[in-house]
Amino acid sequence: MSLSHTAAEYMLSDALLPDPGGSRAKGLRLELPSDRLLKFVTVGLPLLLVSLAFAREFSAGSQISCFSPTNFTGKQSAYVDTACWDSLVHHGFDAEGRAVTKSLWALKVFPYSLLVVAVLMYMPYLLWRYAAAPALHSDLLFIIDELDKSYNRSVRLVQHMRKVQQASAEPERFWEEYERARRERYFEFPLLERYLTCKQHAHSLAFIYILRNLLLLFFLAATCLYLVFLHLNIFFQDEFSCSIKTGLLQAEPHVPALIPCKLVFFSVFQLISLSVGGVYVLLVPVVIYNALQLCQWDKGLLSVYEMLPAFDLLSRKMLTCPVNDLNVILLFLRANISELTSFGRLNAVNALREATPDKQDIDTVVDFMTLLAGLETTKPKH
Repeated sequence: MSLSHTAAEYMLSDALLPDPGGSRAKGLRLELPSDRLLKFVTVGLPLLLVSLAFAREFSAGSQISCFSPTNFTGKQSAYVDTACWDSLVHHGFDAEGRAVTKSLWALKVFPYSLLVVAVLMYMPYLLWRYAAAPALHSDLLFIIDELDKSYNRSVRLVQHMRKVQQASAEPERFWEEYERARRERYFEFPLLERYLTCKQHAHSLAFIYILRNLLLLFFLAATCLYLVFLHLNIFFQDEFSCSIKTGLLQAEPHVPALIPCKLVFFSVFQLISLSVGGVYVLLVPVVIYNALQLCQWDKGLLSVYEMLPAFDLLSRKMLTCPVNDLNVILLFLRANISELTSFGRLNAVNALREATPDKQDIDTVVDFMTLLAGLETTKPKH
């Protein structure tokens, strides 16, 4: 008998979760994997392509090539290239023969506009980092700590029950007391459950998360529209007619009225714009999916924790509209599941309960531990 008691004590001692060796604060992820991917692509892609464009500009030299008259010297040809690049205005004629001008300055500022796009794509991340991440960090630390402590309390409760049952002269009366304590919810964890219920009625995190995705969606759509505008108006014109008859050259008879020029970097800018636009269009469904995650509950995690005594947030139908802070916290708890040590233990107990022939004997982790501790011979059937 003493050997079985000793074995049960060792089993219950091993079931307790060890204290975390380091601080959980540094290991918490305050971004979902999909949000981290979006930030990396939306910010990193334009920066990468702009750096390639600038590298080509520095290596290739002039970004424009003008066909100067044959009687121009080398310095005059260089002046034509510089003047046409500075003005970047196309001079042409409409169907009625009237002179018209069209500015191509958008091509010159295109690399810098992509830098602005990268900054705008970073703004939703900054909003989340400074407006929501500190509060979310505190919530996750408290809830993860309380969930692990709740599991340990259940195991310690079994240890205490075992000692009381061994000291009791009437085992049946002990189990009657245990059943009464269960009915009157003596084993509940009111602080954790009420905290989660309170978060169910708060909406600040949910509002900021939805606002973050809406801002990102707006910036993606605005960038795509901007690129479409460039393609429809400018990116189909790699050649233009430049006029240098201005200033001191206006009265020079040997200077032609219009000089044909060609943009050397035109194909590179076309490729960059198509790459950015195509990737951003593909990211739009990802952003919509992230926002729609709050439209349904992640009940898998809470259903596992219903193995704790008197923790019935789901069975008491306390989960109402999913667009609230509790659902946001559940999403990030799922992302930080490696920090939640008790989840693996309870998930294993839940799987064993499904494989047990007499499922009605196991309602909570306390019931499972009492069976393992050898108290099943006198435990009443539920």
